[in-house]
Amino acid sequence: MSLASVRPWRAIDRRRSRRIMVGSVPVGGDAPISVQTMTNTLTTDVAATVAQVQAAAEAGADIVRVSVPDQASSRALKEIVRESPVPIVADIHFHYKRGIEAAEAGAACLRINPGNIGDASRVREVTQAAKDHGCSIRIGVNAGSLERHLLEKYGEPCPEAMVESAQDHIRLLEDNDFHEFKISAKASDVFLAAAAYQGIAEITDAPIHLGITEAGGLTSGTIKSAIGLGNLLWAGIGDTIRVSLSADPVEEIKVGYEILKSLGLRHRGVNIISCPSCARQGFDVIRTVEVLEKRLEHIKTPMSLSIIGCVVNGPGEALMTDVGFTGGGAGNGMVYLAGKQSHRMSNDQMVDHIVEQVEKKAAEIEARSAAEAEPAEPAE
Repeated sequence: MSLASVRPWRAIDRRRSRRIMVGSVPVGGDAPISVQTMTNTLTTDVAATVAQVQAAAEAGADIVRVSVPDQASSRALKEIVRESPVPIVADIHFHYKRGIEAAEAGAACLRINPGNIGDASRVREVTQAAKDHGCSIRIGVNAGSLERHLLEKYGEPCPEAMVESAQDHIRLLEDNDFHEFKISAKASDVFLAAAAYQGIAEITDAPIHLGITEAGGLTSGTIKSAIGLGNLLWAGIGDTIRVSLSADPVEEIKVGYEILKSLGLRHRGVNIISCPSCARQGFDVIRTVEVLEKRLEHIKTPMSLSIIGCVVNGPGEALMTDVGFTGGGAGNGMVYLAGKQSHRMSNDQMVDHIVEQVEKKAAEIEARSAAEAEPAEPAE
């Protein structure tokens, strides 16, 4: 077993939710927390949209959402679904007919916004289309587009208004004998979103889709999302996540996995543990980590790597990682394998050597996992 495995004292007690399917991806129940993103190309540009979906899938996206604002996008969606390596969620706003068309085009899930999809009769039509074509639905409550009557009742977007919006649409779907739905309650305000999600977690066993909407650029949005989603996930709330950044969708996937990895909820790729560097460093830590992050992007096997500039914390961190390098003197440092000192390596050769060691360890872990998964030979 990899040293990156979760220790028992790190375990999070996840909220009990029922499981639904988004295409081939299970969401809720005991399924892994799935990571999503959304394309930002014109949906009518099929080639560009498919390329973005494929890049996101390569980065680890389990599900990708595509906006369907008009009839031309509905037509393009059919081809996008056909070429996508992952389930596609159709993002529906304002015109309920786009939801019906998206279901007919093969979308795995329809995201509808209670505040702007239309009245109950139109939601029923979308629900029926989802039933007819095997789609799930996400009820996407958003603080920025709550129903007018709720804003009049509460005076402003607040957790109570968001929970009531969710409750009304849960009731509407269930009255139509539709139960394959998940729910989100997004806001750009971390406190508002967290309170709404906590309220919704108490009123339903439906899977919950987490997100802090309009979180901002790569740095500020990452921090905001890590705080908001991290606290909810730590409390056991959340079955699928989307990190909303004004950045490349691939970056959303990377940040999503880092949030899950930091909480021991999902493991993919190399978890690099590195120091911020100081005058004691025996090599350029910052530059080395930047290069290693790029060089190791292709590794999907969960494992850990420590890159520490000096012997103050280096040996201790290396004890808990699969591969490690600790800076020393005279232009070289110590390589650690499986938590133990292995051999010295010169600084100018360390990057290539570390990549080689990580790739070797990943292959060993994969081979062991494959062997454990093979059925035992029947006894003679």
